[in-house]
Amino acid sequence: MKRNRRISAVAVLALAALVTGTGAGFAATTTPSATPVATHAFDTAPATATAPTRSFQGTLPAPTGPYAAGEDVIHLTDASRPDPWVPSSGPRQLTVTMVYPAVSGTGTPAPYMTLAEAAGSIQHLPASSGVTPQNLSSVTTHAFDGARPQRGKYPLVVLSPAYEDPRMVLTSLATDLASHGYVVALVGHTYEDSGETLANGQTPPCAICDDPARLDFDSVAASRALDVSFVIDQLTHGNTAWRLAHLIDKHEIGMAGHSLGGAAAAATMIADPRVRAGVNMDGAFHPAPRPGQINRPFLMLGAAANHPVGGHDTTWGQAWAALGGYKKWLTVAGADHFSFTDLDLLLEEAGFPTPPLAPERGVVITREYVTAFFDQTLKGIHSPLLDGPSPNNPEVLFQY
Repeated sequence: MKRNRRISAVAVLALAALVTGTGAGFAATTTPSATPVATHAFDTAPATATAPTRSFQGTLPAPTGPYAAGEDVIHLTDASRPDPWVPSSGPRQLTVTMVYPAVSGTGTPAPYMTLAEAAGSIQHLPASSGVTPQNLSSVTTHAFDGARPQRGKYPLVVLSPAYEDPRMVLTSLATDLASHGYVVALVGHTYEDSGETLANGQTPPCAICDDPARLDFDSVAASRALDVSFVIDQLTHGNTAWRLAHLIDKHEIGMAGHSLGGAAAAATMIADPRVRAGVNMDGAFHPAPRPGQINRPFLMLGAAANHPVGGHDTTWGQAWAALGGYKKWLTVAGADHFSFTDLDLLLEEAGFPTPPLAPERGVVITREYVTAFFDQTLKGIHSPLLDGPSPNNPEVLFQY
């Protein structure tokens, strides 16, 4: 197994975690390696970083589609499966944020995360950073709790974050997809990140992050595939797990993930034929698919420094050769591992240095290409954006 040193998801905000990388949300930037992983972004700050003196006020970009983004948080329990990391906790429990096409002007502003989730994200960040559980949890998301849904049925897209990153670091992508007519399930993988608040109100910390003996990413990706298939079951069978499950077109399902979440997207497609299209955002494959395992559409979208053709991460070349359906391999010049999430943007807003690619551009590019891919593969809407280089997006390089 190839992997990087961890980077933390909520550490990125502090850039404080600009030193290691496995794939977690707010964490730090890192030297490219075969498997960018994550660490809690707020966990550690670079020794040379100067803490901002102002109070942090985070705002994610507004969605760009014709609909507002509604939000519900649901809690699911898989009674057939003990938790893989903490069996003593009982059946596997998951917290899932559902984001859906909604009517503008309805609902109330949704928090970015709970106070307990925010506290877990910034537990190692100095108080002088200005980032607190209160202002992190209140980042403006442009999603609205309990908003009135639009009528109709919409494709379902499941999102899986990086290892050690809470699900919320993919919120800007989720809200934009919802605004363009998708129902999005943001899955929190319990005990694999800085903390997910469960149905009982508890927010357990990561159980495997500091135990190298358990860091078998093939096993973690396979476990996430089970999580996702269970979530799909609950959302498409009987319409009881979520009050708005009737919005989902159960025949049009896609999945995207960042870092280890991207590996989980491939693992889920191998195990579950209901997932018709997948996206890996800057993550090594664990393991790379074999020929014949994925003959459905797949997008590989990565940082140019991490995933060029012939680069250090050989799993991308192996996956490309094995993929049998419609496929694209795109890289983004100037991006770092967190350009595909909310993290670089929040880091910039907290007053810390950012990668050569402006964080706002990272969000725009991720939204545009992921949405275009799902429009083409789940809705049958051709997008010229995927045909080749675009003068509007000169940073995006078509490897194949």
